[in-house]
Amino acid sequence: MSDLLTLGVELTTGLLAQDGPRQTGPDFGKASPVGLIVVILLLISVFLLVWSMNKHLRRLPKSFGDDDPQNTGSAEDSNRDPR
Repeated sequence: MSDLLTLGVELTTGLLAQDGPRQTGPDFGKASPVGLIVVILLLISVFLLVWSMNKHLRRLPKSFGDDDPQNTGSAEDSNRDPR
């Protein structure tokens, strides 16, 4: 069991100790302005969606129980024959 653990530690250490990325040109690691615009648009859209959801949630009743029996029937129920 300890041999397996030692092998795992050696493999992990060897993997983490490898050299860095080989493509280190002048543009390596730089993000484009288009990416920044996309991220900003996504943040704005999430903000607007959360704002709209909160606005709709405020309009909901506090409870969905049968507090008022007069308003529970639909228009179809009131047109039925009471036989």
